[in-house]
Amino acid sequence: MKTLTKADLIEHLMQQMQLTRQEGRCLVENFFDELSKSLIEGSVIKLSGFGNFELKDKSSRPGRNPKTGEPVAVSARRVVTFKAGQKFRQKVDANLFS
Repeated sequence: MKTLTKADLIEHLMQQMQLTRQEGRCLVENFFDELSKSLIEGSVIKLSGFGNFELKDKSSRPGRNPKTGEPVAVSARRVVTFKAGQKFRQKVDANLFS
């Protein structure tokens, strides 16, 4: 299984769009910066044909240390969730069973 990195995205942009490495890096960095800023501001990110990113608040809850079994309080936090869109799920399923 291969991991897709920012460097891979930059390389792909360079090949497909004839961008320089610097232009590709700038495009990728700006995309992720904009995504991050929007989520921090509380916006839902909807990428048509791909899916939605959303920031959710999780309340504190009791938990346990998996090594010792000792009870531990899990603090409140904010998490980013992703829900794949229908078109994306269909493409993944089509490639999974082909």
